[in-house]
Amino acid sequence: MSSWSEERRRNLAADAEQRRKDEDAREERRLKTQEAADKRRRDERRKDKEERRTEKVQRRRERAQRRQARAAKREKTFTPENVYRKGTLLLVGLSAAASLPAQILHFLQISWMLFPIGPAVEGAAWVMAAGVAYADERKLPAWVRWLLRVLSLSAAGFAANINYQYGTSLAGNGLSAAEAQVAGLGLAAVTLGGPLFFEVRQWVLTLTAKTASPKQQAEDKARRKHEKKRGKAFKDVVDRQKELLLAAPYGTLSAEEAFDRAWWYVKGAPRGLTADAIADRLDAEAEVAAVLAEAECTPERAAVELLLADLFGTDGGDGGAFGTPAASPIDGAPGGAAKDRTALGGKGKRPVRSTSATEAERPLEEADLETVRKLAEALGGTARLSARNVREAVGCRNDYALRLRNAIRTEEQGSTQ
Repeated sequence: MSSWSEERRRNLAADAEQRRKDEDAREERRLKTQEAADKRRRDERRKDKEERRTEKVQRRRERAQRRQARAAKREKTFTPENVYRKGTLLLVGLSAAASLPAQILHFLQISWMLFPIGPAVEGAAWVMAAGVAYADERKLPAWVRWLLRVLSLSAAGFAANINYQYGTSLAGNGLSAAEAQVAGLGLAAVTLGGPLFFEVRQWVLTLTAKTASPKQQAEDKARRKHEKKRGKAFKDVVDRQKELLLAAPYGTLSAEEAFDRAWWYVKGAPRGLTADAIADRLDAEAEVAAVLAEAECTPERAAVELLLADLFGTDGGDGGAFGTPAASPIDGAPGGAAKDRTALGGKGKRPVRSTSATEAERPLEEADLETVRKLAEALGGTARLSARNVREAVGCRNDYALRLRNAIRTEEQGSTQ
C-alpha cells in the first residue's frame, strides 16, 4: 500500500514538474515572441524615422537645387549679352509701336484706301533690316548687306518724314506749335531710331561672333604668319604647290600634300632636306670615317667593339678598337702570333681596316693646295675650312677634299711651331 502511495506521489510530482516546465517554455516562447515584436516595432519606427529624415534631406536638397537653378537662370538672363540683345529688341518694339500708329493715321486722314501704305513703308524698313541680319548669317557679299542697309534706312527716312509732318500738323488740335514741333521730332526720331538700333545691334553681334574664340583666332593668326614666312623662304616651292593645287581636281589634293610633292619636284628630296643639307651630312660622315680610318677602326667595328665591351666587360686595354694595337704581327707573320688581340681578333678574325687605307691615294697637287690656302685666307683661318667648301672650291671628291684640308691645317701648325 505504501509503495502505491509512494508511486502516486512520484507521479504527481513528475506531473507538477512537467507542468512547470511547460509553463516555463510557454512563458519563454511568449517572451521571445514579445521581444521579437518589440524589436520589429523598434526597427519599423527607426526605419520610418530614417525615411522621414531622408525625405527631409531630399526636400532640403531639392530646394537648394531649385534656388541654384533660379540663381543660374537669373545670372544667365541678366548677363550683359542677354540684356543688350533683349533690351535692344524691346526698344525696337517700342519704337515700332510709337511710329506705326502715326503712319496709319496720317494716311487715313487723306483717304481710307491709303491705309496699307503706312504699314508697308514701316514694314519695308524692318524687313530690309532683318535682311541685313540674314545676309550676315549666310556670309553673303558685303555689297548685298550695304544695299539692304541703304534700302532699310531709305524706307525709315521716308516714314520719319511722314511722321514728322503728321506731328507738326497737330498744332491747333489741342497742342501749341512748339508742342507739335516736339511731337513731330519725337515721331521722326523713333521712326529712324528703331532700324538704326537694330542695325547697331546686328553690328555688335557680328563683331562678337568674330571674337568669340580667342584661341581659334590666335591659331588662325599663327597659321597665316607661318604660311607667309613659308612663301617668302620657299617661293619656288610655294609657286609649284599652287600649280599642283590648280592642276588637281578640286578637293582631291590637300595643301600639305601638294607642298610635299612640290618640295620633292623642286628640291629633289623629302620635305626639309636640300642638296646643301645632304652635302653637309655627307661631309660630316666623311670626316668621322676619316678619323676612324686613321685609328684603323671603321664605324661598324667601333659599334661592335662597344657592344662586346658592354657584354664582356672589356676595358679597351687589350688592343681593342680604342686601345693600343699590338706591336707584333698578326696570323703567323714573323715574330709569332699576335699577343694582344682585339675583340674580333680574339674570335679568329682579322681587325677590319678601312678600304681607304689600302687603296692608292691620289697625290695632292700644288695647285689645289694653293687654292685651299687662298680659301683659308679668305675665310679667316684654317679653322673655318670644311670638306664642303674645299670640295666646292677645288671641285673634287670628299676624301680628297679632307686630305687637302688636313694638309693645310698641318702646314699652319708646323709654321706656328
